[in-house]
Amino acid sequence: MPKYTKADFIDALYEKTGMSRREIRTTIDLFIGEVKAALMQRNIIELRGFGTFEVKIRKARPKARNPRTGQTISIRSHGVVSFRPGRELKQDAWNITDEKAVQP
Repeated sequence: MPKYTKADFIDALYEKTGMSRREIRTTIDLFIGEVKAALMQRNIIELRGFGTFEVKIRKARPKARNPRTGQTISIRSHGVVSFRPGRELKQDAWNITDEKAVQP
């Protein structure tokens, strides 16, 4: 499955807007910084039509297993970033098919 990187976003926006690549990179970096800052303050970020980001707290577990070594370890409670797709994104993704499975 191909990756779509920040550089790919910059190139696409450059072609569509005519803004300089430097301005686009700065704008994207500022946007990502704002998203990170808001999440670290435990804010919920809702982008209508796209989805919602939030930090959820996972409970501490006194007995967890390291899958590489099999060693029993304890894990303290910690935050994890969660994403829930919005209605429009869900509907658009619903129509994606696995082309290999369709071919006879």
